[in-house]
Amino acid sequence: MTPANLRARAEVESGGLPALVLSAERLAVTIAPGAHGLRRAGPGEDFWQYRPAAAGDAARSIDWRRSARSDAQFVRDREAQTAQSAVIWVSAGQGMSYRGDDSRPTKLDRARLLALALGMVLLRGGEKVALAGQPPRSGRLQADRLAQQLATQADSGTDADQPPLESLRPNQRVVLISDFLGDPAWVSAYLARAAALGVSGALLQVLDPDEEVFPFDGAVLFRSLSGQISHDTRDAGGLRAAYLERLALRRELLRRSTLGAGWHFGTHVTATAPSTALMWLYQVLGG
Repeated sequence: MTPANLRARAEVESGGLPALVLSAERLAVTIAPGAHGLRRAGPGEDFWQYRPAAAGDAARSIDWRRSARSDAQFVRDREAQTAQSAVIWVSAGQGMSYRGDDSRPTKLDRARLLALALGMVLLRGGEKVALAGQPPRSGRLQADRLAQQLATQADSGTDADQPPLESLRPNQRVVLISDFLGDPAWVSAYLARAAALGVSGALLQVLDPDEEVFPFDGAVLFRSLSGQISHDTRDAGGLRAAYLERLALRRELLRRSTLGAGWHFGTHVTATAPSTALMWLYQVLGG
């Protein structure tokens, strides 16, 4: 998939979110989209405090309604604000290239589409966005950079991978998109580090419908895309209950880990509309 094609598809998904809903969700969090209060007076939209007028304050900065209630003149200060930063990580594990049917996108294709669409929505709100390991930037050109980086992302060479722990920065928001079917040991360590730095965010598990319901029966050779893991069985249907139980346990582990760090955990199946997952990501980041 070329960067242009990926961006075109992401434009469709992000544009599919009703403008009114997008505006309402953002305004429910803050008047200035993508802004963080700095707890001091300065440029911004939110009220910070009243203070007595001092020499050098322009007449237009005086709040005459507040001043009328006393013998002094008062200035209405606003709170200084800065654009928020969001970092998105998309797993490059070879397992992400799986799809159970040619009519469906691979997990990686869907993850990239969601990542770029989310980046576009945040950039439109004036926020700084980047893929993990890159410096967050704002502006229209950053959407082009994201598309290029996602389209040319190399696979990890293994069935699963993990985001770079060293890329975490204080007070960022982070989105991790993966199937989370590999060894989950890194998740707890990553979230603990994130919580210590005041980093909030979300994990989105993307699965193919076959991984969600395990429809296999009879003799089946299961093999990871890297070829590193395989299992040959003559009764795949007999494994269904055990598989679904393991999947439920994995999701509960991820849910508990994210809850403990103050993060959010969601799931998405590639046979469903990507706009649903995009809206969820947008909402939890805004909250």
